Amino acid sequence: MSINLKKGQKIDLRKSNPGLSAVRVGLGWDPVEQGGGGFLKSLFGSGKADIDCDASVFLLNGDSKPVDLIYFGNLRTRNDSIIHTGDNLTGEGEGDDEVILVDLDRIDPNIDKLLFVVNIYDCVRRGQDFGMIQNAYIRIMDAKNNSEIARYNLSDDYRGKTGLLVGLIYRYNGTWKFNAIGEGTRDTGLNDMKKNLERKAYGV
Repeated sequence: MSINLKKGQKIDLRKSNPGLSAVRVGLGWDPVEQGGGGFLKSLFGSGKADIDCDASVFLLNGDSKPVDLIYFGNLRTRNDSIIHTGDNLTGEGEGDDEVILVDLDRIDPNIDKLLFVVNIYDCVRRGQDFGMIQNAYIRIMDAKNNSEIARYNLSDDYRGKTGLLVGLIYRYNGTWKFNAIGEGTRDTGLNDMKKNLERKAYGV
């Protein structure tokens, strides 16, 4: 049975899933329906803003410093322990918008944390933020049978925020845990996020 997590809650991924070796991390979101009538509909088609959200994962060492990044421009690690399955440009449609595959047993021993983030492509020029996104979530599934282990629905008010620290998979006493973060930031892209991780601006 899947566990519905609250912000800040942590769980042991293997406690109810002994032998868990690989997971699918699904992230999803929907554009907020635009108000008004014909003019907005003519701009946005369905009445929803065209927002390109990108899911990525920072690989952090024991000091929480970034040593690698998997995103739409770098879809896999060298040993294929982490694979990004591709970029969804609109967020439309049912189910996960982007999926990242994680082989826990093959992750480099120098990597202690996997930080899953979402940012809005070209957010400054487009004048977009996460107040224009709804129904955002992250869920962890057993890669062998696609059964859902845990889900975290992000329900905070993210107006004015252009980056999201969604969740963290991390090593702990020989097992792997997940932390539901759900923290909004004003980072305008992955470079900003990396710089803030390097100076430990986030509590991860």
